[in-house]
Amino acid sequence: MKQLTMKELSFIEDEIRAEEITAKTMNWCASLCEDENLKKSLEQMAEQHQLKVADLSQYFNQSKMMQ
Repeated sequence: MKQLTMKELSFIEDEIRAEEITAKTMNWCASLCEDENLKKSLEQMAEQHQLKVADLSQYFNQSKMMQ
């Protein structure tokens, strides 16, 4: 199990938040989009960001802080 410093944990939390915001924004844009091709592309990109959130969260949860 990897041990992380408080600074590293904070960085991962910031990355998770950024990916969540990006995914939500892309889904919101897709919901307003009238072009079906663009809508599908936005939804696929949002899904990739959501998968990245899951990966980062799993890494974060498996790590523990250095003392």
